[in-house]
Amino acid sequence: MTQKYLYLSLIPEALIVSMLPPEKFGEYYTVGDKKKHSEQAIFIEIDPEFRHPYFRIDEAMARCVPHPDGRPKKSVYVSTYRVLEHIPTSVMGKLFLSTRYGKVLSLEKSRDFPEYQQQYYLYQELAPVQVLVTTTFNPVEFYKFLTHDPDSLINFPAIAFLDLDLGNLDKNPEKGDIGDLPYDFITILRDALLSLRDKPIKAKIVDRTHTAEHPYRTIETGIYIGNMEDLIYYPMPDHETLDRDYHEWWRSANLTPPL
Repeated sequence: MTQKYLYLSLIPEALIVSMLPPEKFGEYYTVGDKKKHSEQAIFIEIDPEFRHPYFRIDEAMARCVPHPDGRPKKSVYVSTYRVLEHIPTSVMGKLFLSTRYGKVLSLEKSRDFPEYQQQYYLYQELAPVQVLVTTTFNPVEFYKFLTHDPDSLINFPAIAFLDLDLGNLDKNPEKGDIGDLPYDFITILRDALLSLRDKPIKAKIVDRTHTAEHPYRTIETGIYIGNMEDLIYYPMPDHETLDRDYHEWWRSANLTPPL
């Protein structure tokens, strides 16, 4: 019997059935059949036995059959709305980072959170909204703020976000050297950080409609996914480890995209 896979895509948010294993799916999902320039993809392998009354997974599985010429069915979309909140973290497996050139890196999930020592943090929310925000909350606190804080006017049943590198701006938002940070919103980011420093606020939006795509080298500690019951994260290896052990992926991740 042909194996079928269940994937939770975070860019964009979707639940997808496919006959392609993760590496092949990541290549297809980013560059497609035409092998042309595309975008990054972040997706998680979900236990194929997972079922929830919100999703018509069995119907999607039944439609995911080989083409008449034997080629595998690449994707059958189950849902593109309110997906994350209906999938428990217990059925989430590896997370995959696919470059715009179709190279795929797998990350293992963890609940062994690192020690956080920054003054400020920069997060790119991936789902259910795509907001770029800076805050004094570390990742665990930020998750609790968005899902459990009764005093917050904005709450989500689930959240997925990237923890992004601030470099020297963490210590000196006003005059810190940006180094090799590739952000095109440095001036706005500085202003947002200074608001955190000078005003009695805990979070400041940098961009309400920012693209979820960022250079993977800007991911700091990892990718965080939480709901009302649980928080997990996928630790991001440091740059030295990526260059040494995953050189082909790392090189692909840092190639300058064509215009």
